[in-house]
Amino acid sequence: MENTVQYTPAGVGVELAAPDAVLTVKVSAKNTADQYELFEVTAQRGPATPLHRTDWHKTYYALHGRMIVQIGDEGYDLGPGCSIAIPPNAPHTFTVLTPSITFLVVSLTGLMGRFHADIDAMVPHGRSMQDAAAELQAVLARHPVSVEGMP
Repeated sequence: MENTVQYTPAGVGVELAAPDAVLTVKVSAKNTADQYELFEVTAQRGPATPLHRTDWHKTYYALHGRMIVQIGDEGYDLGPGCSIAIPPNAPHTFTVLTPSITFLVVSLTGLMGRFHADIDAMVPHGRSMQDAAAELQAVLARHPVSVEGMP
């Protein structure tokens, strides 16, 4: 991996679909020697991913809309300009309070991008987590991610 300049104009980036959001890769780990990544995430109000744990540090920064970010037993209200750092292996999720939200995620290492690229490739788009449980379980088995209620 090498450090290279990566310019990504507004409205451009690789889109990765997840059951509860669309992530647009704005800075990929391949351009940062696998040190960090930057995603623009858009999520609609609706069912969120259950509490889950990931093996990487990440920070959310809200651009538009509002959501509650749950980390363990605590809830944090994030609106435009608010941020929150989520440590590795902390159980967390978010619930969108407005019709939609757009937020940035800075993630250390390339693990998040690889995980979401696998979800995008293996889980049929537009299916709920319940309807795509078998595909999601196969993806989870390949990454350092666990979701409450899924083996």
